[in-house]
Amino acid sequence: MSVKVEKNEKSFGFDNSLPTLPMKTIFAMTFGCIGVNMAFTLQGSQMSRITQTIGVNPNNLGWFFLLPPLLGMFVQPLLGKYSDITWTKWGRRIPYLLVGAPITVIVMIMLPFTGSLGFGYGSMTALIYAAVAIALMDLFSNVCLAPYKMLAGDMVNEGQKNIAWSWQQIFSYAGGILAALLPFILTKFGVSNTAPKGQVPLTVIWAYLVGAAMLLITSLITIFNVKEYDPETYAKYHKIDVKKQKVTPSLWKLLKKAPRSFWELSVVQLFSWIGIMYTWTYATGAMANNIWHTSDPVSAGFQAAGNWYGVMTAFYSVAALLWGLYYAKTKETKRKFWYSFGLFADAISIVIVATTGNQWVALFAFALYGIGNFTINTLPFAMLTTSLDGQNNGSYLGLFNIAVCLPQIIGSLASFIIFPMVGNSQSMMMIIGFVAMVIGGFSVAIVHEGK
Repeated sequence: MSVKVEKNEKSFGFDNSLPTLPMKTIFAMTFGCIGVNMAFTLQGSQMSRITQTIGVNPNNLGWFFLLPPLLGMFVQPLLGKYSDITWTKWGRRIPYLLVGAPITVIVMIMLPFTGSLGFGYGSMTALIYAAVAIALMDLFSNVCLAPYKMLAGDMVNEGQKNIAWSWQQIFSYAGGILAALLPFILTKFGVSNTAPKGQVPLTVIWAYLVGAAMLLITSLITIFNVKEYDPETYAKYHKIDVKKQKVTPSLWKLLKKAPRSFWELSVVQLFSWIGIMYTWTYATGAMANNIWHTSDPVSAGFQAAGNWYGVMTAFYSVAALLWGLYYAKTKETKRKFWYSFGLFADAISIVIVATTGNQWVALFAFALYGIGNFTINTLPFAMLTTSLDGQNNGSYLGLFNIAVCLPQIIGSLASFIIFPMVGNSQSMMMIIGFVAMVIGGFSVAIVHEGK
């Protein structure tokens, strides 16, 4: 796609030497997020259901949420570092998407068949297979997602940054809506939502197969319609001395020289991602107990709770999409206000879902969760890229992924101690997530944006 070169040297007080992109270019570089977020949504809405269905004790769920971020901590920074220097005729970010998408598709097909391979209910082989499949799915989903974030940092100027990051999330939530509703819709069309003990229902299996197909199709649309800047053009737009750029600093050196906002945003991410993770992990079990009055993963009530959490995920995705359309029109100068607002909205939704005995109250509370989820997946990255100079965008975005992964690792490890302390209550674990989210909302005050 061609790029319309139209300079705006100053935008909202920040230096801005990148060209203004045509809307069709921004559309192309964000559209593939539909498929990527279908993978993430299926993981977030169905992982707890799948693992408990094949025989995982709720007290051990933390192990399944530990491996993905642990891998992400190492892979994302390396992907960012090497994509910064991967200049090919296809670009430097697109080649990673070209490799990552097919592998993610394969893993998405592997995961839901965990209970259908004859391993046995609760067997160690089944649990190991599921753990490896979940880890690989998260890992390669992140490999697919990273190029979209890095393309926005590479090519979008300050005046269009809110639009680009918002569109990324809007398409993500469109994919999330479809992915989350698939098990519920398939059930309505007569596909079995229950299965023999230890097996994953056909509704979940088909949801993953549809998600895999969508990931491949939407990724190819982005691959064939986005043309990245060549090295000379990129250096010109970002005011980089090409000779100096030949020396690539180590990730450790980059970390030591990271802008102030990198560390401040990481503090906010620490608390907000613990809140998100405990919602992913325990919402289905909490609702099954509070609303359907069962803790038996094989029961129709538990599987109904799993379906309903999928509906809730779709509902919050709709809310997030609408919120993204509104936020895209706001001014960059108010990012900190909207960041805090989103985290407090998220916190309110978590505590309501953790305690209500009414499925409709839980559903409507998740509208607030959608606002928070959009915020957490948009504003930290927009604020960070504003503080970068363009020379090592991929490396810093990869390193910043540690601020997403490390809280999940901390939360997973802490759950082995906290879960027994709260009487094995999945609702209480969500309330702890609520407290973490509130702390995150207040900690936004420490963030300093800009170079």
